[in-house]
Amino acid sequence: MTTTNSNNNTTVLVTGGSGFIAAHCIIKLIEAGYEVKTTVRSLTREPEVREMLRQGGIEVGDKLSFTEADLSNDKGWVEAASGCTYVIHPASPTPLKGFKHEDEMIIPAREGVLRVLRASRDAGAKRVVLTSAFGAVGFGHKPGKEPFTENDWTPVNDTVPAYQKSKTLSEMAAWDFIKTEGGKLELSTVNPVAVAGPILGTDYSHSISIIQNMLYGKMPGCPRINTGFVDVRDVADLHLRTMTDPAANGERFLAIAGESLWMVDVAKILKRRLGDKAEKIKARNIPNWVIRMAGATDPVAKEITPMLDRNMNATSEKAMRMLGWQPRSAEDAIVATAESLFKFGIIK
Repeated sequence: MTTTNSNNNTTVLVTGGSGFIAAHCIIKLIEAGYEVKTTVRSLTREPEVREMLRQGGIEVGDKLSFTEADLSNDKGWVEAASGCTYVIHPASPTPLKGFKHEDEMIIPAREGVLRVLRASRDAGAKRVVLTSAFGAVGFGHKPGKEPFTENDWTPVNDTVPAYQKSKTLSEMAAWDFIKTEGGKLELSTVNPVAVAGPILGTDYSHSISIIQNMLYGKMPGCPRINTGFVDVRDVADLHLRTMTDPAANGERFLAIAGESLWMVDVAKILKRRLGDKAEKIKARNIPNWVIRMAGATDPVAKEITPMLDRNMNATSEKAMRMLGWQPRSAEDAIVATAESLFKFGIIK
């Protein structure tokens, strides 16, 4: 384990320590010699988080401390941010199923971000790195030829699903806060596409379910959906680079490995690399009309219908050029996801 002594007296807060991206950020920070604080909604989750980190190859000992704090209220955030030079904020309310109005998703996401920014400013932190999303960049646009960049923003209109809208509005609120009441606090954002890579336990991001459902053989084939992929370990690495590089202040960074992929490409990668373990995967396209018809009664089909045949390619040229970031391939990230799902017995 590599440690850098110069970071020993620097404390970093990582919000939502049981989260997929958060746990990998904690691993990277401890390996780099930082002291880390993390928040959990209930302190009963501390043993679970420590076990996840153990699965990731590190014993954190007293280099990690826990504070109970929930994004939906103020309690605990002042204590959590106290003494921290940097704050990495991946925690976010999970996508709700069956919500009646999109505000049920949008308001908690925005309020949670502002709560963390206020606590960070009041604690005298230097910089917050907000984990935003490709959802705040590449949804709701007219089809185009060029890959999405950090200059693109998802328009906040009725064509955009509630989750992506919540990511867009909460990131916009963060930039407004910095401009109007942030004081000396600096802000940068990391906007990952679908995050793949090794899970560390049974709590992981909804992006993983794409690969999980394929391996289960639940899908009769692949909808004509296109998405970028990036490995969670590289997303964590980008958070650390963004946290300390002076040039990253005030910047957004897209995180994608190579070109985006069609679902059928993902199926073919898994079949080629996993052999018999991928025998249930059906590497063929489902016609769009089938998905549209299913959307009349199936909420999942309805949700993906607007994404059919849309190229969601993006570029991480900025992160590579400014921060020297070099992600592993999307293929390796996808295979690492699958292998970890087998390792934890989630796929038998």
